[in-house]
Amino acid sequence: MIRFENVSVTYADAPAPAVAGIDLFVPEGELCLLVGPSGVGKSTLLGAVSGLVPHFTGGVLDGRVTVAGRDTRTHRPRELADVVGTVGQDPLAHFVTDTVEDELAYGMESLGVAPETMRRRVEETLDLLGLADLRDRPIATLSGGQQQRVAIGSVLTVHPQVLVLDEPTSALDPGAAEEVLAVLQRLVHDLGTTVLMAEHRLERVVQYADQVILLPSPGAAPVVGAPADVMAVSPVHPPVVGLARLAGWSPLPLSVRDARRRAGELRERLAGRTPAPVAPYATAPAPDAEPLVHCSRLTVRRGRTEALRGVDLSVRAGETVAVMGRNGAGKSTLLSTLVGLHPPASGTVTVAGTVPRDTRPAELLRRVGLVPQEPRDLLYADTVAAECAAADHDAAAPPGTCAALVGELLPGIAHGAHPRDLSEGQRLTLALAIVLTARPPVLLLDEPTRGLDYAAKSRLVGHLHGLAAAGHAILLATHDVELAAELAQRVLVLADGDVVSDGPAADVVLSSPAFAPQVAKILAPAPWLTPAQVRKALEAAS
Repeated sequence: MIRFENVSVTYADAPAPAVAGIDLFVPEGELCLLVGPSGVGKSTLLGAVSGLVPHFTGGVLDGRVTVAGRDTRTHRPRELADVVGTVGQDPLAHFVTDTVEDELAYGMESLGVAPETMRRRVEETLDLLGLADLRDRPIATLSGGQQQRVAIGSVLTVHPQVLVLDEPTSALDPGAAEEVLAVLQRLVHDLGTTVLMAEHRLERVVQYADQVILLPSPGAAPVVGAPADVMAVSPVHPPVVGLARLAGWSPLPLSVRDARRRAGELRERLAGRTPAPVAPYATAPAPDAEPLVHCSRLTVRRGRTEALRGVDLSVRAGETVAVMGRNGAGKSTLLSTLVGLHPPASGTVTVAGTVPRDTRPAELLRRVGLVPQEPRDLLYADTVAAECAAADHDAAAPPGTCAALVGELLPGIAHGAHPRDLSEGQRLTLALAIVLTARPPVLLLDEPTRGLDYAAKSRLVGHLHGLAAAGHAILLATHDVELAAELAQRVLVLADGDVVSDGPAADVVLSSPAFAPQVAKILAPAPWLTPAQVRKALEAAS
Protein backbone atom coordinates (compact mmCIF):
# COMPACT_ATOMS: atom_id res chain seq x y z
CA MET A 1 0.00 0.00 0.00
CA ILE A 2 2.85 2.42 0.89
CA ARG A 3 6.27 1.96 -0.69
CA PHE A 4 9.48 3.97 -0.23
CA GLU A 5 12.24 3.35 -2.78
CA ASN A 6 15.63 4.87 -1.83
CA VAL A 7 13.98 8.04 -0.55
CA SER A 8 15.94 11.03 0.73
CA VAL A 9 14.60 14.48 1.62
CA THR A 10 16.83 17.54 1.90
CA TYR A 11 15.49 20.94 2.96
CA ALA A 12 16.92 24.24 1.78
CA ASP A 13 20.03 25.37 3.68
CA ALA A 14 20.08 22.12 5.69
CA PRO A 15 23.58 20.68 6.17
CA ALA A 16 22.34 17.10 5.70
CA PRO A 17 19.22 15.26 4.50
CA ALA A 18 16.34 15.00 7.02
CA VAL A 19 15.94 11.35 5.98
CA ALA A 20 18.22 9.37 3.67
CA GLY A 21 18.12 6.05 1.82
CA ILE A 22 14.69 4.97 3.05
CA ASP A 23 13.51 1.65 1.61
CA LEU A 24 10.41 0.14 3.18
CA PHE A 25 6.96 -1.26 2.47
CA VAL A 26 3.78 -0.97 4.54
CA PRO A 27 1.17 -3.60 3.53
CA GLU A 28 -2.53 -2.90 3.25
CA GLY A 29 -4.56 -3.24 6.45
CA GLU A 30 -1.68 -2.94 8.94
CA LEU A 31 -1.04 -0.57 11.82
CA CYS A 32 2.58 0.48 11.43
CA LEU A 33 4.26 2.44 14.21
CA LEU A 34 7.06 4.88 13.39
CA VAL A 35 9.42 5.51 16.32
CA GLY A 36 12.71 7.23 17.02
CA PRO A 37 14.28 10.09 18.97
CA SER A 38 13.03 13.65 18.47
CA GLY A 39 14.31 15.28 15.29
CA VAL A 40 15.26 12.14 13.34
CA GLY A 41 12.81 12.85 10.50
CA LYS A 42 9.61 11.05 11.50
CA SER A 43 7.36 13.97 10.49
CA THR A 44 9.25 14.28 7.20
CA LEU A 45 8.68 10.61 6.42
CA LEU A 46 4.96 10.94 7.21
CA GLY A 47 4.70 14.09 5.10
CA ALA A 48 6.20 12.26 2.13
CA VAL A 49 3.29 9.77 2.24
CA SER A 50 0.64 12.51 2.00
CA GLY A 51 2.55 14.56 -0.57
CA LEU A 52 3.01 17.49 1.81
CA VAL A 53 6.73 16.78 1.43
CA PRO A 54 7.95 18.36 -0.80
CA HIS A 55 4.90 20.01 -2.45
CA PHE A 56 4.00 22.07 0.63
CA THR A 57 7.11 22.06 2.81
CA GLY A 58 9.65 22.61 0.03
CA GLY A 59 12.95 20.79 -0.16
CA VAL A 60 14.13 18.13 -2.57
CA LEU A 61 12.77 14.58 -2.57
CA ASP A 62 14.98 11.97 -4.21
CA GLY A 63 13.72 8.47 -4.85
CA ARG A 64 10.10 7.42 -5.12
CA VAL A 65 7.10 7.22 -2.76
CA THR A 66 3.93 5.49 -3.95
CA VAL A 67 0.60 5.20 -2.11
CA ALA A 68 -2.03 2.87 -3.56
CA GLY A 69 -0.04 3.01 -6.79
CA ARG A 70 0.07 6.82 -6.97
CA ASP A 71 3.45 8.51 -7.17
CA THR A 72 3.57 11.42 -4.69
CA ARG A 73 6.01 13.29 -6.93
CA THR A 74 3.35 13.62 -9.66
CA HIS A 75 0.26 13.71 -7.43
CA ARG A 76 -0.14 16.77 -5.25
CA PRO A 77 -1.78 16.48 -1.79
CA ARG A 78 -5.22 17.37 -3.16
CA GLU A 79 -4.94 14.56 -5.69
CA LEU A 80 -4.19 12.13 -2.86
CA ALA A 81 -6.92 13.39 -0.50
CA ASP A 82 -9.36 10.58 -1.33
CA VAL A 83 -6.69 7.98 -0.54
CA VAL A 84 -4.62 9.50 2.30
CA GLY A 85 -5.95 11.22 5.41
CA THR A 86 -3.40 13.14 7.47
CA VAL A 87 -3.48 14.54 11.00
CA GLY A 88 -0.37 16.48 12.01
CA GLN A 89 1.09 17.30 15.41
CA ASP A 90 -0.70 20.65 15.58
CA PRO A 91 -4.50 20.23 15.30
CA LEU A 92 -5.08 24.00 15.12
CA ALA A 93 -3.23 24.11 11.80
CA HIS A 94 -5.66 21.47 10.52
CA PHE A 95 -8.95 23.34 10.98
CA VAL A 96 -10.72 25.38 8.29
CA THR A 97 -14.20 25.86 9.82
CA ASP A 98 -15.53 27.20 13.12
CA THR A 99 -17.61 24.41 14.67
CA VAL A 100 -17.10 20.70 15.31
CA GLU A 101 -19.86 19.45 13.02
CA ASP A 102 -18.81 21.71 10.14
CA GLU A 103 -15.21 20.54 10.48
CA LEU A 104 -16.22 16.89 10.31
CA ALA A 105 -18.18 17.57 7.11
CA TYR A 106 -15.67 19.83 5.35
CA GLY A 107 -13.44 17.14 3.84
CA MET A 108 -16.43 15.29 2.40
CA GLU A 109 -17.81 18.50 0.91
CA SER A 110 -14.48 19.10 -0.80
CA LEU A 111 -14.65 15.62 -2.37
CA GLY A 112 -18.29 15.97 -3.44
CA VAL A 113 -19.76 13.28 -1.17
CA ALA A 114 -23.57 13.04 -1.32
CA PRO A 115 -25.36 15.00 1.48
CA GLU A 116 -27.16 11.95 2.91
CA THR A 117 -23.87 10.05 3.10
CA MET A 118 -22.18 13.03 4.73
CA ARG A 119 -24.84 13.22 7.44
CA ARG A 120 -24.52 9.52 8.26
CA ARG A 121 -20.73 9.61 8.42
CA VAL A 122 -20.74 12.70 10.64
CA GLU A 123 -23.07 10.98 13.12
CA GLU A 124 -20.98 7.80 13.08
CA THR A 125 -17.78 9.75 13.74
CA LEU A 126 -19.32 11.82 16.53
CA ASP A 127 -20.24 8.58 18.29
CA LEU A 128 -16.94 6.82 17.55
CA LEU A 129 -14.83 9.58 19.11
CA GLY A 130 -17.18 10.66 21.91
CA LEU A 131 -17.81 14.07 20.33
CA ALA A 132 -21.62 14.07 20.20
CA ASP A 133 -21.94 16.54 23.10
CA LEU A 134 -19.51 18.92 21.34
CA ARG A 135 -21.10 18.94 17.88
CA ASP A 136 -22.22 22.61 18.03
CA ARG A 137 -19.23 23.93 20.00
CA PRO A 138 -16.87 26.45 18.42
CA ILE A 139 -13.52 24.71 17.90
CA ALA A 140 -11.71 27.64 19.53
CA THR A 141 -13.43 26.88 22.86
CA LEU A 142 -12.32 23.23 23.00
CA SER A 143 -9.43 21.89 25.04
CA GLY A 144 -6.30 20.71 23.24
CA GLY A 145 -7.32 17.06 23.59
CA GLN A 146 -10.82 17.72 22.29
CA GLN A 147 -9.35 19.54 19.30
CA GLN A 148 -7.12 16.52 18.66
CA ARG A 149 -10.15 14.24 18.49
CA VAL A 150 -11.96 16.62 16.12
CA ALA A 151 -8.90 16.69 13.83
CA ILE A 152 -8.82 12.89 13.74
CA GLY A 153 -12.57 12.74 13.16
CA SER A 154 -12.43 15.17 10.23
CA VAL A 155 -10.09 12.73 8.49
CA LEU A 156 -12.07 9.60 9.35
CA THR A 157 -15.28 10.89 7.77
CA VAL A 158 -13.64 10.76 4.33
CA HIS A 159 -12.99 7.00 4.76
CA PRO A 160 -9.41 7.11 3.39
CA GLN A 161 -7.52 3.94 2.52
CA VAL A 162 -4.45 5.23 4.39
CA LEU A 163 -4.33 7.17 7.65
CA VAL A 164 -1.16 9.11 8.49
CA LEU A 165 -1.08 10.25 12.11
CA ASP A 166 1.62 12.31 13.82
CA GLU A 167 1.44 12.02 17.64
CA PRO A 168 -2.34 11.30 17.63
CA THR A 169 -2.62 10.64 21.40
CA SER A 170 -0.16 13.24 22.69
CA ALA A 171 -2.86 15.65 23.89
CA LEU A 172 -5.39 13.02 25.00
CA ASP A 173 -6.15 11.80 28.49
CA PRO A 174 -5.67 8.03 29.03
CA GLY A 175 -9.37 7.24 28.50
CA ALA A 176 -9.68 9.29 25.32
CA ALA A 177 -6.44 7.81 23.98
CA GLU A 178 -7.81 4.29 24.49
CA GLU A 179 -10.99 5.27 22.62
CA VAL A 180 -9.03 6.63 19.67
CA LEU A 181 -6.77 3.58 19.54
CA ALA A 182 -9.80 1.29 19.68
CA VAL A 183 -11.25 3.14 16.68
CA LEU A 184 -7.97 2.77 14.77
CA GLN A 185 -7.86 -0.96 15.51
CA ARG A 186 -11.42 -1.32 14.26
CA LEU A 187 -10.52 0.50 11.04
CA VAL A 188 -7.49 -1.74 10.53
CA HIS A 189 -9.12 -5.07 11.39
CA ASP A 190 -12.65 -4.54 10.07
CA LEU A 191 -12.16 -2.18 7.11
CA GLY A 192 -8.59 -2.93 6.02
CA THR A 193 -7.42 0.65 6.54
CA THR A 194 -3.65 1.11 6.54
CA VAL A 195 -2.44 3.24 9.46
CA LEU A 196 1.03 4.79 9.64
CA MET A 197 1.50 6.47 13.00
CA ALA A 198 4.36 8.30 14.71
CA GLU A 199 4.07 8.34 18.49
CA HIS A 200 6.40 9.01 21.41
CA ARG A 201 4.09 7.60 24.09
CA LEU A 202 4.88 4.04 23.16
CA GLU A 203 3.32 2.66 26.35
CA ARG A 204 -0.03 3.49 24.76
CA VAL A 205 0.38 2.05 21.29
CA VAL A 206 3.24 -0.42 20.80
CA GLN A 207 1.18 -3.48 21.77
CA TYR A 208 -1.31 -2.71 18.97
CA ALA A 209 1.26 -2.37 16.16
CA ASP A 210 1.68 -4.99 13.43
CA GLN A 211 5.15 -3.72 12.62
CA VAL A 212 7.51 -1.01 13.87
CA ILE A 213 9.77 1.25 11.84
CA LEU A 214 12.65 2.63 13.91
CA LEU A 215 14.64 5.66 12.75
CA PRO A 216 17.59 5.32 15.15
CA SER A 217 19.35 8.60 14.32
CA PRO A 218 19.27 11.39 11.69
CA GLY A 219 20.13 10.02 8.27
CA ALA A 220 20.39 6.41 9.46
CA ALA A 221 18.68 3.55 7.65
CA PRO A 222 15.41 2.43 9.24
CA VAL A 223 15.09 -0.76 11.27
CA VAL A 224 11.87 -2.56 10.38
CA GLY A 225 10.39 -5.60 12.07
CA ALA A 226 8.01 -7.10 14.58
CA PRO A 227 7.38 -4.81 17.59
CA ALA A 228 9.15 -7.04 20.15
CA ASP A 229 12.21 -7.47 17.90
CA VAL A 230 12.58 -3.73 17.25
CA MET A 231 11.97 -2.78 20.90
CA ALA A 232 14.82 -5.10 21.89
CA VAL A 233 17.29 -2.76 20.14
CA SER A 234 15.44 0.57 20.16
CA PRO A 235 16.94 3.53 22.04
CA VAL A 236 13.35 4.65 22.75
CA HIS A 237 11.06 2.19 24.49
CA PRO A 238 8.13 2.18 26.94
CA PRO A 239 8.51 1.45 30.68
CA VAL A 240 7.26 -2.13 30.25
CA VAL A 241 10.21 -2.81 27.94
CA GLY A 242 12.63 -1.07 30.32
CA LEU A 243 11.37 -3.28 33.16
CA ALA A 244 11.63 -6.39 30.97
CA ARG A 245 15.24 -5.56 30.11
CA LEU A 246 16.07 -5.17 33.83
CA ALA A 247 14.45 -8.52 34.60
CA GLY A 248 16.08 -10.25 31.61
CA TRP A 249 12.80 -11.39 30.04
CA SER A 250 12.92 -12.74 26.50
CA PRO A 251 10.98 -12.33 24.30
CA LEU A 252 10.05 -8.88 25.50
CA PRO A 253 6.46 -8.37 26.68
CA LEU A 254 4.81 -5.30 25.16
CA SER A 255 1.65 -5.10 27.26
CA VAL A 256 0.96 -4.89 30.99
CA ARG A 257 -1.00 -8.15 30.78
CA ASP A 258 1.91 -10.11 29.31
CA ALA A 259 4.38 -8.56 31.75
CA ARG A 260 2.25 -9.37 34.80
CA ARG A 261 2.22 -13.03 33.81
CA ARG A 262 6.02 -13.09 33.99
CA ALA A 263 6.56 -10.82 36.99
CA GLY A 264 6.25 -13.37 39.81
CA GLU A 265 10.00 -13.93 40.25
CA LEU A 266 10.70 -10.18 40.05
CA ARG A 267 8.11 -9.48 42.75
CA GLU A 268 9.86 -12.02 44.98
CA ARG A 269 13.25 -10.36 44.42
CA LEU A 270 11.74 -6.98 45.37
CA ALA A 271 9.76 -8.27 48.36
CA GLY A 272 10.52 -6.41 51.56
CA ARG A 273 12.29 -3.56 49.77
CA THR A 274 11.09 0.05 49.85
CA PRO A 275 11.08 2.03 46.58
CA ALA A 276 13.50 4.94 46.51
CA PRO A 277 11.90 8.39 46.19
CA VAL A 278 11.30 9.32 42.56
CA ALA A 279 12.77 12.77 43.17
CA PRO A 280 16.19 13.57 44.65
CA TYR A 281 14.51 15.94 47.12
CA ALA A 282 12.88 13.36 49.36
CA THR A 283 11.54 15.73 52.00
CA ALA A 284 8.36 17.67 51.31
CA PRO A 285 8.22 21.43 51.93
CA ALA A 286 7.52 22.49 55.49
CA PRO A 287 3.76 22.65 56.01
CA ASP A 288 4.02 26.13 57.54
CA ALA A 289 6.06 27.52 54.60
CA GLU A 290 4.47 30.41 52.74
CA PRO A 291 2.83 29.13 49.54
CA LEU A 292 4.08 30.55 46.26
CA VAL A 293 0.74 29.68 44.62
CA HIS A 294 -2.51 30.08 46.50
CA CYS A 295 -6.07 29.77 45.21
CA SER A 296 -9.07 30.09 47.50
CA ARG A 297 -12.56 29.11 46.28
CA LEU A 298 -11.46 29.99 42.75
CA THR A 299 -14.23 29.98 40.12
CA VAL A 300 -13.53 30.83 36.47
CA ARG A 301 -16.10 31.13 33.69
CA ARG A 302 -15.29 30.79 30.00
CA GLY A 303 -18.33 31.98 28.13
CA ARG A 304 -21.33 30.26 29.66
CA THR A 305 -19.24 27.40 31.03
CA GLU A 306 -17.84 27.22 34.55
CA ALA A 307 -14.36 25.94 33.73
CA LEU A 308 -13.29 25.94 37.42
CA ARG A 309 -15.54 25.74 40.48
CA GLY A 310 -14.41 26.52 44.02
CA VAL A 311 -10.81 25.35 43.57
CA ASP A 312 -8.57 25.49 46.65
CA LEU A 313 -4.88 25.02 45.92
CA SER A 314 -1.57 25.82 47.60
CA VAL A 315 1.87 25.06 46.15
CA ARG A 316 4.93 25.81 48.26
CA ALA A 317 8.54 26.44 47.33
CA GLY A 318 10.28 23.23 46.27
CA GLU A 319 7.01 21.43 45.59
CA THR A 320 6.08 19.77 42.30
CA VAL A 321 2.37 19.21 41.66
CA ALA A 322 0.90 17.38 38.67
CA VAL A 323 -2.62 18.42 37.61
CA MET A 324 -4.43 15.56 35.88
CA GLY A 325 -7.92 14.79 34.60
CA ARG A 326 -9.78 14.15 31.38
CA ASN A 327 -9.73 16.55 28.44
CA GLY A 328 -11.79 19.64 29.22
CA ALA A 329 -11.52 19.19 33.01
CA GLY A 330 -10.07 22.70 33.49
CA LYS A 331 -6.31 22.01 33.71
CA SER A 332 -5.21 24.58 31.11
CA THR A 333 -7.71 27.12 32.46
CA LEU A 334 -6.17 26.79 35.92
CA LEU A 335 -2.64 27.43 34.63
CA SER A 336 -3.79 30.32 32.44
CA THR A 337 -5.58 31.93 35.39
CA LEU A 338 -2.34 31.81 37.39
CA VAL A 339 -0.69 34.08 34.80
CA GLY A 340 -3.66 36.45 34.59
CA LEU A 341 -5.12 35.32 31.26
CA HIS A 342 -8.55 34.64 32.79
CA PRO A 343 -10.22 36.77 35.47
CA PRO A 344 -11.70 34.92 38.44
CA ALA A 345 -15.49 35.06 38.60
CA SER A 346 -15.10 34.61 42.34
CA GLY A 347 -12.42 33.63 44.83
CA THR A 348 -8.82 34.78 45.01
CA VAL A 349 -5.50 33.99 43.30
CA THR A 350 -2.00 34.99 44.38
CA VAL A 351 1.25 33.89 42.73
CA ALA A 352 4.65 34.69 44.22
CA GLY A 353 3.07 37.41 46.35
CA THR A 354 1.18 39.12 43.51
CA VAL A 355 -2.31 39.09 42.03
CA PRO A 356 -1.58 38.01 38.42
CA ARG A 357 -4.44 39.96 36.87
CA ASP A 358 -3.22 43.20 38.49
CA THR A 359 0.50 42.81 37.76
CA ARG A 360 2.38 44.33 34.82
CA PRO A 361 3.57 41.65 32.33
CA ALA A 362 7.24 42.59 32.71
CA GLU A 363 7.01 42.15 36.47
CA LEU A 364 4.92 38.99 36.23
CA LEU A 365 7.51 37.40 33.90
CA ARG A 366 10.02 37.36 36.76
CA ARG A 367 7.57 35.75 39.16
CA VAL A 368 5.80 33.09 37.09
CA GLY A 369 6.46 31.44 33.72
CA LEU A 370 3.95 29.49 31.63
CA VAL A 371 4.87 27.08 28.86
CA PRO A 372 1.56 26.66 26.97
CA GLN A 373 0.31 23.62 25.06
CA GLU A 374 1.07 25.44 21.80
CA PRO A 375 4.75 26.48 21.98
CA ARG A 376 4.36 28.66 18.89
CA ASP A 377 2.48 31.13 21.13
CA LEU A 378 5.89 32.07 22.62
CA LEU A 379 7.90 32.03 19.37
CA TYR A 380 8.07 35.03 17.07
CA ALA A 381 11.69 35.44 15.86
CA ASP A 382 13.11 34.11 12.58
CA THR A 383 15.78 31.84 14.07
CA VAL A 384 16.39 29.77 17.18
CA ALA A 385 19.41 31.95 17.94
CA ALA A 386 17.28 35.12 17.81
CA GLU A 387 14.70 33.56 20.13
CA CYS A 388 17.43 32.66 22.62
CA ALA A 389 19.00 36.13 22.46
CA ALA A 390 15.60 37.75 23.09
CA ALA A 391 14.98 35.42 26.05
CA ASP A 392 18.36 36.32 27.56
CA HIS A 393 17.59 40.04 27.15
CA ASP A 394 14.07 39.83 28.62
CA ALA A 395 15.29 37.81 31.61
CA ALA A 396 18.42 39.98 32.12
CA ALA A 397 20.40 36.74 31.92
CA PRO A 398 24.00 36.41 30.66
CA PRO A 399 24.21 35.94 26.87
CA GLY A 400 24.10 32.27 25.91
CA THR A 401 21.99 31.20 28.90
CA CYS A 402 18.95 30.20 26.84
CA ALA A 403 21.04 28.55 24.11
CA ALA A 404 22.81 26.46 26.75
CA LEU A 405 19.44 25.32 28.11
CA VAL A 406 18.29 24.32 24.61
CA GLY A 407 21.46 22.29 24.14
CA GLU A 408 21.03 20.64 27.54
CA LEU A 409 17.39 19.67 27.04
CA LEU A 410 17.57 18.55 23.41
CA PRO A 411 21.02 18.52 21.76
CA GLY A 412 21.25 18.96 18.02
CA ILE A 413 18.78 21.80 17.40
CA ALA A 414 20.31 24.07 14.74
CA HIS A 415 20.54 27.63 16.03
CA GLY A 416 20.05 29.00 12.52
CA ALA A 417 16.79 27.10 11.94
CA HIS A 418 13.44 28.86 11.82
CA PRO A 419 11.23 27.79 14.74
CA ARG A 420 8.42 26.79 12.36
CA ASP A 421 10.77 24.28 10.71
CA LEU A 422 11.40 22.46 14.00
CA SER A 423 9.50 19.36 15.04
CA GLU A 424 6.82 19.73 17.71
CA GLY A 425 9.17 18.35 20.35
CA GLN A 426 11.95 20.72 19.32
CA ARG A 427 9.60 23.73 19.40
CA LEU A 428 8.43 22.70 22.86
CA THR A 429 12.03 22.42 24.04
CA LEU A 430 12.78 25.91 22.72
CA ALA A 431 9.70 27.35 24.48
CA LEU A 432 10.71 25.59 27.71
CA ALA A 433 14.21 27.03 27.52
CA ILE A 434 12.84 30.55 26.92
CA VAL A 435 10.68 30.37 30.05
CA LEU A 436 13.35 28.65 32.16
CA THR A 437 15.90 31.33 31.26
CA ALA A 438 14.15 33.78 33.60
CA ARG A 439 14.21 31.16 36.41
CA PRO A 440 10.85 32.35 37.79
CA PRO A 441 10.03 31.12 41.30
CA VAL A 442 6.80 29.60 39.93
CA LEU A 443 6.91 27.46 36.79
CA LEU A 444 3.74 26.33 35.00
CA LEU A 445 3.93 23.64 32.31
CA ASP A 446 0.98 22.63 30.13
CA GLU A 447 1.56 19.19 28.57
CA PRO A 448 5.36 19.60 28.70
CA THR A 449 6.20 16.23 27.11
CA ARG A 450 4.23 16.51 23.87
CA GLY A 451 6.58 15.49 21.07
CA LEU A 452 9.44 14.52 23.42
CA ASP A 453 11.07 11.11 23.25
CA TYR A 454 12.00 9.22 26.41
CA ALA A 455 15.56 10.53 26.48
CA ALA A 456 14.44 14.14 26.11
CA LYS A 457 11.79 13.58 28.76
CA SER A 458 14.42 12.19 31.12
CA ARG A 459 16.61 15.27 30.62
CA LEU A 460 13.59 17.51 31.28
CA VAL A 461 12.75 15.61 34.48
CA GLY A 462 16.33 15.97 35.70
CA HIS A 463 16.29 19.72 35.07
CA LEU A 464 12.94 20.16 36.83
CA HIS A 465 14.19 18.11 39.78
CA GLY A 466 17.08 20.56 40.06
CA LEU A 467 14.74 23.58 39.96
CA ALA A 468 12.49 22.09 42.64
CA ALA A 469 15.50 21.32 44.82
CA ALA A 470 16.54 24.97 44.43
CA GLY A 471 13.17 26.11 45.78
CA HIS A 472 11.04 26.67 42.67
CA ALA A 473 7.37 25.73 42.77
CA ILE A 474 6.35 23.65 39.73
CA LEU A 475 2.78 23.04 38.59
CA LEU A 476 2.29 20.92 35.48
CA ALA A 477 -0.88 19.89 33.68
CA THR A 478 -0.32 16.54 32.01
CA HIS A 479 -1.92 13.39 30.65
CA ASP A 480 1.46 11.65 30.84
CA VAL A 481 1.06 9.30 33.81
CA GLU A 482 4.69 8.18 33.49
CA LEU A 483 5.85 11.80 33.86
CA ALA A 484 3.68 12.29 36.95
CA ALA A 485 5.16 9.14 38.48
CA GLU A 486 8.74 10.30 37.83
CA LEU A 487 8.40 13.95 38.78
CA ALA A 488 5.48 14.88 41.03
CA GLN A 489 5.31 14.90 44.80
CA ARG A 490 1.58 15.62 44.70
CA VAL A 491 -1.14 14.88 42.17
CA LEU A 492 -4.29 16.96 41.89
CA VAL A 493 -7.14 15.52 39.80
CA LEU A 494 -9.75 17.80 38.22
CA ALA A 495 -13.13 16.73 36.83
CA ASP A 496 -15.48 19.25 35.21
CA GLY A 497 -13.74 22.09 37.02
CA ASP A 498 -13.86 20.49 40.49
CA VAL A 499 -10.97 19.10 42.52
CA VAL A 500 -11.81 15.43 43.10
CA SER A 501 -8.45 14.30 44.49
CA ASP A 502 -5.37 15.97 45.96
CA GLY A 503 -2.67 13.97 47.71
CA PRO A 504 0.78 12.38 47.55
CA ALA A 505 1.61 11.23 44.03
CA ALA A 506 2.09 7.57 44.92
CA ASP A 507 -1.22 7.41 46.79
CA VAL A 508 -3.21 9.01 43.98
CA VAL A 509 -1.74 7.13 41.02
CA LEU A 510 -1.69 3.74 42.75
CA SER A 511 -5.35 4.06 43.66
CA SER A 512 -6.43 4.91 40.10
CA PRO A 513 -6.33 2.45 37.19
CA ALA A 514 -6.57 5.39 34.76
CA PHE A 515 -3.56 7.27 36.15
CA ALA A 516 -1.32 4.38 37.26
CA PRO A 517 2.02 4.04 35.40
CA GLN A 518 2.92 0.76 33.70
CA VAL A 519 5.35 -0.44 36.37
CA ALA A 520 2.72 0.06 39.09
CA LYS A 521 0.23 -2.03 37.13
CA ILE A 522 2.77 -4.80 36.54
CA LEU A 523 4.12 -5.06 40.10
CA ALA A 524 0.92 -4.26 42.02
CA PRO A 525 0.14 -4.36 44.88
CA ALA A 526 3.73 -3.31 45.71
CA PRO A 527 4.17 0.50 45.41
CA TRP A 528 6.75 0.60 42.59
CA LEU A 529 6.25 3.41 40.06
CA THR A 530 9.22 3.56 37.66
CA PRO A 531 11.89 1.27 36.16
CA ALA A 532 14.53 3.50 37.80
CA GLN A 533 13.23 2.56 41.26
CA VAL A 534 13.37 -1.12 40.37
CA ARG A 535 16.89 -0.79 38.96
CA LYS A 536 18.17 0.87 42.15
CA ALA A 537 16.63 -1.88 44.28
CA LEU A 538 18.14 -4.67 42.15
CA GLU A 539 21.56 -3.00 42.17
CA ALA A 540 21.43 -2.67 45.95
CA ALA A 541 20.57 -6.36 46.27
CA SER A 542 23.46 -7.55 44.09
